[in-house]
Amino acid sequence: MKTVELLAPARDLEAGMAAIDCGADAVYIGGARFGARRAATNSAEDVARLVEYARPFGVRVYAALNTVVFDDELAAAEATARELIDAGVDALIVQDMAYLRMGLTGVELHASTQMCNTIPEGVRFLEKSGFSRVILERGLTLAEIEAIRRATTVDLECFVHGAICVGFSGHCYLSRSMGPRSGNRGECSQPCRLPYDLVDGRGRVVMSGKHLLSVQDMNLSDRIPQLIDAGIGSFKIEGRLKEISYVKNIVAYYRREIDRALVSRPEVRRSSSGGVTVGFEPDPVRTFSRGGTHWMLDGKRAGVASFDTPKAVGQYVGTVSAVQKDCFEIVGNEAFAPGDGVCFFSNGELLGTQVNRVDGRTIWPNRMEGIVAGGKLYRNYDHRFVTAVANARLRRAIQVKAQFEWTEEQLRLTFVDEDGERAAADLCGPFDLAKNPDKMRDTLRAQVTKCGDTIFEVTEVALPSEGPVPFVPVSVVNDLRRRVAEALYEVRRQRPRHLHIGVEDAAYPYPAKELNGTGNVTNHLAERFYHEHGVERVAEGLDMRSSLVGECVMTSAYCLRRELGECLRGRSTLHGPLFLRRGTMSYRLEFDCDVCRMRLIKEK
Repeated sequence: MKTVELLAPARDLEAGMAAIDCGADAVYIGGARFGARRAATNSAEDVARLVEYARPFGVRVYAALNTVVFDDELAAAEATARELIDAGVDALIVQDMAYLRMGLTGVELHASTQMCNTIPEGVRFLEKSGFSRVILERGLTLAEIEAIRRATTVDLECFVHGAICVGFSGHCYLSRSMGPRSGNRGECSQPCRLPYDLVDGRGRVVMSGKHLLSVQDMNLSDRIPQLIDAGIGSFKIEGRLKEISYVKNIVAYYRREIDRALVSRPEVRRSSSGGVTVGFEPDPVRTFSRGGTHWMLDGKRAGVASFDTPKAVGQYVGTVSAVQKDCFEIVGNEAFAPGDGVCFFSNGELLGTQVNRVDGRTIWPNRMEGIVAGGKLYRNYDHRFVTAVANARLRRAIQVKAQFEWTEEQLRLTFVDEDGERAAADLCGPFDLAKNPDKMRDTLRAQVTKCGDTIFEVTEVALPSEGPVPFVPVSVVNDLRRRVAEALYEVRRQRPRHLHIGVEDAAYPYPAKELNGTGNVTNHLAERFYHEHGVERVAEGLDMRSSLVGECVMTSAYCLRRELGECLRGRSTLHGPLFLRRGTMSYRLEFDCDVCRMRLIKEK
């Protein structure tokens, strides 16, 4: 039976455990070094604790080692990888081919989206290279995903929610072109969120001080059924730098949406076990949100950018209807509470304030600057919702059927869980007979279902319906239940892992004879790997260059012309070359209309 996986981000151990409680089938977390989020690192000991928490539910743990590695770091990178393998992770998410030459065993290798996985030939090569999974570039259309699926058998993972890298992952050097911080080294300075001027070939400023490369966040929650049918096996939520309230909310939301999609697909099941109770109603707009877009899934289109601000504006909540000296009134359906954060645009600038007091539709904010009648109001911090999420009792429980059997000399309790795993414990007799057999049966049923302090939920209790019933004190029944639950927990904890470790086909050729700087080869092991697969010339990775002037520092499925309604295949009024400029930095825009892609070339 085909399985699908909800893959959640974990900034740290606490976030990872919360993601599991909210229904994640797998969690990805950074190790101590070499992850693409340097602000989200964790010790091998904490990763091991997360693995221990995840294992009884059948939840998998992946470690992100998805930066390029320099020659003088290879030993440390290998040591980090082996530490994480010893910690019990199921897979390493890697960008650098050096990991394929380290002799790592007992772990899957997943090809990071940082490898810019966009075409069937490239994904097929990664499959033949020994990768168990390939994580697709965010900017693919559904048709492109389907084409990759038809050409390969490797497990496919795609992002479904969160921040979007506007440039193709791994092929964006915009941050590195502005200074030492590189996205391929886990230190992206997010220059795509900065304001730029759009300048034409005559030096005329077409747009000034706009966030021309900043795009909305992804939300593909309503496209889960189509993605399952297209062959996606893992649905990934972005957010290893996000707060824990975001992780809980978004994971719970996608757990619900994926489960709904599976109802009409009996041939597909989720990849882990345990039902979830979260104690709040998940809603993606109530935690960090820049809006929601399908990005390029339905084809290349406009309406995905956010020119006015790169920040999370959150949920639209209404229009200001009247303004007084220290308060305002709002027309809308949302209720407010002290502590809410609200924001609004004033003269093209995003401003914000905090709610101090509320009386019906009248709100007293911390400050009134910029609030005018007719202005649209957004809530970017929902105090009551975040508090409810923080205080919610999360419970993930594996369903169990309990069965009592007895003779004059022995009573046995057996648990059989939803995966068919079983454990039993016995009481030795002889027993006194219950004076009231029906009452004793009711007591046995009631006490054996009290598993609230375990990971189990007893949903059915079977016991002999006829004959004498032994009398068993409540305390003894409780101890029996505890022993069976502990035994079943240990059975689940010790279940063998099912790793799908790929095998490298050493004779399978790379799709090209030359590899340019975007191949991100920064060490001799990666260079050797490509030579062994038929590449004749391997250029040094662009992160090795001291200057990127003249280089393409971003390739994107996003097109600024298309976003402005100035597509070259339409009736464009913007003729000649276009440039993005910020201070002394200048980038020439190139538009490849045959494949509908935009490139940024660094000029100075």
